[in-house]
Amino acid sequence: MAPSQRRQELITNQKADPYKVCLFLKEGVFPLIQLLIRTFVKNYKSTADRAVRTAYGNLACIVSVVCNLLLAGGKIAVGVLTGSVAITADGMNNLSDASSNVVSLVGFKLGARPADSEHPYGHARYEYLAGLAVSVMILVIGVELLKESFAKVLHPTEVAFSWLMVAVLIASILVKLWMSRLNRQIGTAIDSETLLATAADARNDVITTAAVLAATILTKLTGFARIDGLMGIGVAAFILYSGAMLVKDTINPLLGAAPDSDLVEHIEKKALSYPGVLGVHDLMIHDYGPGSRLVSFHRGNGR
Repeated sequence: MAPSQRRQELITNQKADPYKVCLFLKEGVFPLIQLLIRTFVKNYKSTADRAVRTAYGNLACIVSVVCNLLLAGGKIAVGVLTGSVAITADGMNNLSDASSNVVSLVGFKLGARPADSEHPYGHARYEYLAGLAVSVMILVIGVELLKESFAKVLHPTEVAFSWLMVAVLIASILVKLWMSRLNRQIGTAIDSETLLATAADARNDVITTAAVLAATILTKLTGFARIDGLMGIGVAAFILYSGAMLVKDTINPLLGAAPDSDLVEHIEKKALSYPGVLGVHDLMIHDYGPGSRLVSFHRGNGR
């Protein structure tokens, strides 16, 4: 191989950006989220560190599991006491969300395993698989809601109403908004498609629960029993669209999507900053998971 065609290989890791992390903690973050991060994530500014990144992911997943289990218990209890099938079903949905949070937690645990002889580039792609699993669960929930909503339109049933149910649904909306913010903020900080998918799922739950609440109140005021089913169809369509976009976003890295142009530019500038490197070509970037990429290229050194 000619000297000008000397092959260069390196592994690029996600770079920590203290300024970005500080902004994340100071601007637009709920005080409770700040407290959780500072308490349970050591060296929280070092997001390039695999252990720190895993700690962020574990924190978001565990908090989400606890919140979803509490919401599920409260909704199912109120649903049984009031005889409301809608709120009981919403509680079961929270149990499903808790299971998806466990899948995400397992993904972070497996993704943090060090490289070995069989997987020399590490196991970080487990995070992509966990994000894909969460996205598929969102699609399944959307399909089930669509089927149930069509059945309610064809065979409307009376929607139970009680102020206790209204209070529980409002509390659920507030908690889910906070959970969506938590997962979106941490997911953005550590560049995790899994947590961004979880944030979208929590946002979808807010819309679903708000639709149940609105349908309950409107049915009480108008007596038109099909409102519940019609609103459910609209919500199901939104969830299916959201799930499809999330599947696309999480499966693209597994299929070898083209690298981001900003990353390519960053690598080229970094390579050209070294003495004797006058050009870069045949650049190839292999994504082995969040924060772990293998880069190879040929350099021109003017000889």
